[in-house]
Amino acid sequence: MIKYLFVIGVILGIYYFFIKKKPTIHSNTQNKHKKEASNTNDMLECATCGIYCEIDDTIISHNKYYCSNECVTQ
Repeated sequence: MIKYLFVIGVILGIYYFFIKKKPTIHSNTQNKHKKEASNTNDMLECATCGIYCEIDDTIISHNKYYCSNECVTQ
């Protein structure tokens, strides 16, 4: 009986270490791509005054990009 349990244990060990694929983590790679894409220094033109601002610094209102709150209210 012990021989059978040992053989089953060896088979399961081989399966888990060599055959079974480890789960791939897609969310981490997607987050890295999103972070890399947002770190670019792309510039957009303000809809009111025409000044170019970085994407991270712009304000979006009514599907237009603005450099400041003053330009949004004008």
